[in-house]
Amino acid sequence: MNGETAPAVIGLRPVLVTGGAGFIGSNLSDRLAREGHHVLVLDSLARKGTELNANWLTETHPDRITLITSDIRDSTALRQAVAEAGAVFHFAAQVAVTTSFADPKNDFSVNLSGTLGLLEEVRRQQRPIPFVFASTNKVYGELSNIALHCEDDAYRPRDAELGAYGISESRPLEFHTPYGCSKGAADQYVLDYARSFDMPASVLRMSCIYGPRQMGNEDQGWVAHFLIQALKGEPISIFGDGRQVRDILYVEDAVEAYLKAWRRINSVRGKAFNLGGGCANAVSLRALIAFIEASLGRDVEKRFEAWRCGDQRYYVSDRRRIDRELALPAPTPWREGVAKLLDWLRSEHGMPTSAHRSAPERTEATG
Repeated sequence: MNGETAPAVIGLRPVLVTGGAGFIGSNLSDRLAREGHHVLVLDSLARKGTELNANWLTETHPDRITLITSDIRDSTALRQAVAEAGAVFHFAAQVAVTTSFADPKNDFSVNLSGTLGLLEEVRRQQRPIPFVFASTNKVYGELSNIALHCEDDAYRPRDAELGAYGISESRPLEFHTPYGCSKGAADQYVLDYARSFDMPASVLRMSCIYGPRQMGNEDQGWVAHFLIQALKGEPISIFGDGRQVRDILYVEDAVEAYLKAWRRINSVRGKAFNLGGGCANAVSLRALIAFIEASLGRDVEKRFEAWRCGDQRYYVSDRRRIDRELALPAPTPWREGVAKLLDWLRSEHGMPTSAHRSAPERTEATG
């Protein structure tokens, strides 16, 4: 299978997913359980919505999900979980830039100290434990040195190659904001443990992931947040002018990438990959809101606020490396994925779902 070996289910140690009741973690845990794996979900349940996700996982997979309600910094719980684990997916984190400004010490403690503690527990086992870390595009900083122009009400790079492919892994790292520093330093620790201690570890630097089980808010999970606000008939706050562009990726596609990284860990150990929707799924905030308005058949109130520190005007992942090395399928077109999330949110809030749609056409980056 192109160097890919799916781990045997029978007799395999359980898979540890830290932050496994969060948005991406719960989707990954569900997929692993459906494939027959036993999953250790370690989560503090501190973030809003995680308790709902944890209940959903344990009710859906009562024989395959073990919930460990614990903080990533609880060394005793961590040691016991890692001692059992055959593989580790590390999602547990403080996830909001705004929160990192409010409490930089806690952000550091969770994101960097928590990751280092986990790496040390994995190392002390003295057996190869595949380790896949959820990093962020914030490791590249504000990207303020990229020359941009406005086209179709969206920011685009003036550089033709950047416009055609997006930001690659060769881009120099530049940590901005306490969150960027804590996640960026953790990113580098994971890569160095692969190098210094021969740990089978890899890093996925995510752009904007969206989909079911995302309890978005103003600080994190903006695609779901925009949809939730629109469904409730409440205004959407936009920080900046709304022309900023992101490549959004449906959560099932992100989960596939994490599984492929695990199954190909021997060939991708010590490597970092940018993970997003790519140029075909690049969308401005204004364009997403326009799509939401068309889907709901009504206008959405918008409130514009000042730019936030560290905000990137343009970020689109160059998918060439991750597609090549992980043999990923083409990502879900963003209109199709956002429509799925809209239907899921409607069902969660007891609203009628929309009629069946024909699959939207795949498009290049839109404004």
